Amino acid sequence: MFDVSICIERMIDMNTYVTGAVIKQLREKKNLTQSELGEMIGVSDKTVSKWETGRGLPDISLVETIAKSLGISVSELFAGEYITNNNRSGNMMKGKFYVCPVCGNVIQSLGESVISCCGISLLPVDADVADVEHQVKIEKVEDDYFITVDHEMTKQHYISFIAFASSDKTEFKKLYPESNAQTRLEMRGHGILYWYCNRHGLMKKRI
Repeated sequence: MFDVSICIERMIDMNTYVTGAVIKQLREKKNLTQSELGEMIGVSDKTVSKWETGRGLPDISLVETIAKSLGISVSELFAGEYITNNNRSGNMMKGKFYVCPVCGNVIQSLGESVISCCGISLLPVDADVADVEHQVKIEKVEDDYFITVDHEMTKQHYISFIAFASSDKTEFKKLYPESNAQTRLEMRGHGILYWYCNRHGLMKKRI
């Protein structure tokens, strides 16, 4: 679970903090007055004005509330960036996968995102063409694909998930050590098959 206090502590360690210019920019994007923002946070408009003019900084205890009031994450507030998804078409084959190295949580995003898990900021995982040790076998069974990866499934080395992304949908199967590296996925025309090795990363194949 994402711990806001850990995020804040790490940001301070990196010698960064919330600036008044960022607060002003984000407030104006949401068409809020200083009084309206102050009311949402629980401070006066004069206090917000002091922040925005560089005559003071918000207390650390207010950072999470400020971020929520401005409709962004704490990470975005510290970074001074407002992340938007410009990929309005939502093609699932252009999505990105984020994998937490601590708990194994997997998140797919259709656009640029700020994603954290277990207190760690995650980066999108690049998919490579599979090498000889990570080949996949694809069979058609009725209206499905039966996917098998010839790979060991020990607690130290295993396939974490298999997913198939078409233009409008991603079907996902989470796998676990000591199970079989195989699954049955719905056949929906052309798309990209993904599978993830906990040691060697994300693989892909167009089908």
